[in-house]
Amino acid sequence: MSSVPSDLRYAKSHEWLKLESDGTALIGITDYAQNSLGDITFVQLPKVGTLLKAGDSFGVVESVKAASDVYAPIAGTVVAVNETLAQTPELVNRDPYAAGWMLRLKPANAADAAALLDAAAYQQVAS
Repeated sequence: MSSVPSDLRYAKSHEWLKLESDGTALIGITDYAQNSLGDITFVQLPKVGTLLKAGDSFGVVESVKAASDVYAPIAGTVVAVNETLAQTPELVNRDPYAAGWMLRLKPANAADAAALLDAAAYQQVAS
């Protein structure tokens, strides 16, 4: 069974979101998603300042098996990307919920995160 931390919110498209104390949201792909993709070889992320709507593709994750778009779980502005993933994309495999985060978003409306799945609901989707 994949790891599904209870303090995060989840999109049906297998992205996770964590609201931070500074008002930003950290976003990445779930353990289930990275496991399904296999060994990740490349991560393409947006530029800082990019405006995203909920459901917009914000990047691509390539693995030995496939390439997959990654989607914004909520709307907002990209304020940071995980630059480390350019040289070390396998961090997404090793630690998808911490070192393998993908971007930090300034939410257009942080309350939108409440509409995402909680851990229990996401486990139903990912099983």
